[in-house]
Amino acid sequence: MDEVLRWTDAVGQAELVRSGAVSAGELLDAGRDRIQAIDPLLHCIVAHMDPATDPGEQAAAQFPGVPFLVKDLALEIAGVPFTEGSRWLKDNVSAHDQELARRYRQAGLVILGKTNTAEFGLSPHCEPALHGPTRNPWNLALSTSGSSGGSAAAVASGMVPMAHGNDLGGSLRYPAAWCGVFGFKPTRGRVPMGPEYGDVASGLAVEHALTRSVRDSAALLDATAGPSQGDPYWAPPIERPFLQEVAQPPGKLRIAATATPNSGQHVHPDYVRVFEETVDMLSGLGHSVHEAHPEPLGRPGHQAVRNVYGGAVSWIEAYWTQRMGRRPEPGEIEPFTAANFERCRPVTASEYLLGMEELQRFSRRLAGFFEDFDVWLTPTVGWPPLPLGTLGGTEAEPLRGEKEAGRFLMFDGEYANFSGNPAMSVPLGVDSDGLPVGMSFLGRFGDEATLFRLAGQLERAAPWANRKPAALARALSPSSS
Repeated sequence: MDEVLRWTDAVGQAELVRSGAVSAGELLDAGRDRIQAIDPLLHCIVAHMDPATDPGEQAAAQFPGVPFLVKDLALEIAGVPFTEGSRWLKDNVSAHDQELARRYRQAGLVILGKTNTAEFGLSPHCEPALHGPTRNPWNLALSTSGSSGGSAAAVASGMVPMAHGNDLGGSLRYPAAWCGVFGFKPTRGRVPMGPEYGDVASGLAVEHALTRSVRDSAALLDATAGPSQGDPYWAPPIERPFLQEVAQPPGKLRIAATATPNSGQHVHPDYVRVFEETVDMLSGLGHSVHEAHPEPLGRPGHQAVRNVYGGAVSWIEAYWTQRMGRRPEPGEIEPFTAANFERCRPVTASEYLLGMEELQRFSRRLAGFFEDFDVWLTPTVGWPPLPLGTLGGTEAEPLRGEKEAGRFLMFDGEYANFSGNPAMSVPLGVDSDGLPVGMSFLGRFGDEATLFRLAGQLERAAPWANRKPAALARALSPSSS
């Protein structure tokens, strides 16, 4: 396994091809070799793909021959299995390409497979009954979180420099935090979801990626951003390419910061420590950091969340029943999914729309908060990775995983989805066991530029590229067998 290429980011790999140091074909072969060596240990990939395009034909593209993976949720590729982690969909094969897949290929990326996800992306883990669990490369007995856990683990392990994911309530950022990679959620409407979807849950869901470097995330967003014909949401235009923003100084930012959850959960002491270290670093970089947080959702807001997410879950069941031409048979969906479908069916259209209106009112209040602050900082999650098997439901206790998730989901990551604002999880520390700790930054609507500038500054001040998962290295070592 070529260790230099393994830990070279996508922009760096592309530069090697353009300089003639390696060919696009060699880049692709190295990616295949890494997947063959590493994936049996982690189980990130649920469908392998052979590229139809000679990578040599992509030499002038942004990422010529760079190996890439896409999450098996929402993003369809013609002729490839599309299961969304469900036994109900185990024989389903996509008949078309999503626009985003086309843009990936146009950028020169070579898609080598689809990554594991929770069933329909409904849980913050990556352990579907259909495919089995993805293992965290930092400790193979622990969860990756989710639902983009397969992509996060693939990037953290060095299989690929970046991989697609999506985010309806934190599904890019939570696995980024537990796997020690950079997870960026763009502004609503920045990346298209068509032609199959105009939006998902009235714009709560977005598409982008998990990466090891900040510049990879920015460059990939440059390659994929922009509305597609008929899109219901259009993000504000940008002043310059996001990749250029990464090297720009962010100036003196007004940063609100809190490590106190609204719901009173206990934050792990190591996470408080990394948060405090981050505050000190930000202050040392010249930023103005204040203990502050947005106005909480309140009781009407929490009821709105239940109805909006309930409506989205009900839509998932109705959508796939229509598309598959039948309802799921007994045993074809997991206990948590079955219980979730049952409790969400009673949500009416009026309740869903009333809930969306309440969340839109909250979003306007959040916009007012950002008149005083540029960025809001919290830990991404509040607790280290949980053991595999903890976050799934059982026949006896189908909603067990939902209760267990409250142990680490405590910092209102879904605010970014309600408002459409950009957000990111940055791997800024480690806990006492050497596991990654991510910090979350929420920005203004349409202002990815400030987040990329800040992320670039943090990456230079506290680089994380040299932190590699030792547990995976031991598992890969011949002496460990």
